[in-house]
Amino acid sequence: MAFVEPVTLSARGISLMPLSLSHEEGLRAAATDGELWKIRVTSVPEPHETRGYIETALQMREAGNRFAFAVTDEATGTVLGSTSFHDILPAVKRVEIGYTWYAGRCQRTHVNTTCKLLMMSHAFDTLGCNVVGWRTDNFNHASQRAIERLGARKDGVIRGHALRRDGTIRDTVMYSLRSGEWPEVKAQLLYLLDKPRPAQE
Repeated sequence: MAFVEPVTLSARGISLMPLSLSHEEGLRAAATDGELWKIRVTSVPEPHETRGYIETALQMREAGNRFAFAVTDEATGTVLGSTSFHDILPAVKRVEIGYTWYAGRCQRTHVNTTCKLLMMSHAFDTLGCNVVGWRTDNFNHASQRAIERLGARKDGVIRGHALRRDGTIRDTVMYSLRSGEWPEVKAQLLYLLDKPRPAQE
């Protein structure tokens, strides 16, 4: 039995569904909204790479080290992006959350906060994780701010850790949240989701 079993998570109009090849067209459309693959510090697939992106995620699921979701609009089924549990370590009950990206129109909305609430709730409350982690490019300052807003703590920087899509070598910033910190973080996420949002111009 895998530590992360297939599951659909839903709240506030957002559903996280196990990523499959049936999401290829929707995922390609989501990436095209904002031409996200052009951002140097992300790993969003180019349109012609979408099927390979999904196939790689499914291979990693089979190996037990990544479980990818399609982020969808619950009412319409429209694919909004993708996110994953990865670097899954059952022996120490640790997962990381990453491979996360959303269509341009979904950024700075409730979508990311809702997804993180769903995933952390599943990790801590259902899987019984001791730690949830995140990692990001040292130059991806927006991602670092988003992770810190979740209440995660910075563990440090791994220098010369991975290749970017342009072939340069990145430093990786590591974050984590322990199970004892989760109740306060959960309360804060619910507060952020429930407070009124300013009207969009």
